[in-house]
Amino acid sequence: MHLPLALAFLVGLASAALGQSADRPLESLESGLQVQGWEAVGRIDIGSQGFCTGALISEKLVLTAAHCLFDKDTGRRFADSELVFRAGWRNGRAAAEGQVLRSVVYPRYNPTGGAGIDNVAHDLALLELTHPIRTRGVTPFAVYSEPRSGDQVGVVSYGRGRADAPSLQERCRVIERDRSGVLMMSCSVDFGSSGAPVFAFSHGRAHIVSVVSAMGRGQVDGSLQDVSLGVSLGPRLDVLRTALDTSDRRFIQAPLAQTDAPRQMSSGGGARFLRP
Repeated sequence: MHLPLALAFLVGLASAALGQSADRPLESLESGLQVQGWEAVGRIDIGSQGFCTGALISEKLVLTAAHCLFDKDTGRRFADSELVFRAGWRNGRAAAEGQVLRSVVYPRYNPTGGAGIDNVAHDLALLELTHPIRTRGVTPFAVYSEPRSGDQVGVVSYGRGRADAPSLQERCRVIERDRSGVLMMSCSVDFGSSGAPVFAFSHGRAHIVSVVSAMGRGQVDGSLQDVSLGVSLGPRLDVLRTALDTSDRRFIQAPLAQTDAPRQMSSGGGARFLRP
């Protein structure tokens, strides 16, 4: 997905040469040993529409991108009963999973506003699960302040062609952070990676500093490269937490009646992958 206007704006702010160490390629976390420590990242299945990526920040709260909660063609908000979070989803099994009870979208996000910078800056949502996840090994991530230009980060995500196991890019970089808090990054993402947690590392521990919102191409270090856009957290996350705590129905969608019908993902190229 190309973002000509938004991306041109960010590229204009980007440094010409950052002199950082080379990004690392994606590594598929297919074995139990490889996925250890990342089990709180999971796949959010959205009815038969596709999937996004999310991450636990508490036993009941999943952080993701706001646009994952809307049909990209109609702008309809998906019912919370259509959303299931599968923590550590790998080769047909989840370390733990939970039905979504409530979801809250950042109040300034516009579901029909596209991937312009102003909208990416507010592309953030929280999912509250029906029951807390307390499975051994599934440890929620701490959330820290947003990174700065030039900082090294990493991303764990699902995506097109790699929907059955998470992939880790342990090292990519923040190319630029604009005034609105949107991050332009060198991290590798694809359809389905929306909502993926962006990590910084301190004392051997990973903590979330951003969420993947969109992807595109732009001039970086003198050449045309794939880039990803992420939304900073900071006070935005506080707004979402407060909306949940106060049951602010302007931004919370009450769950609809659940059904016993089996959940299915289309196959053979039929699945619609939500953007990044």
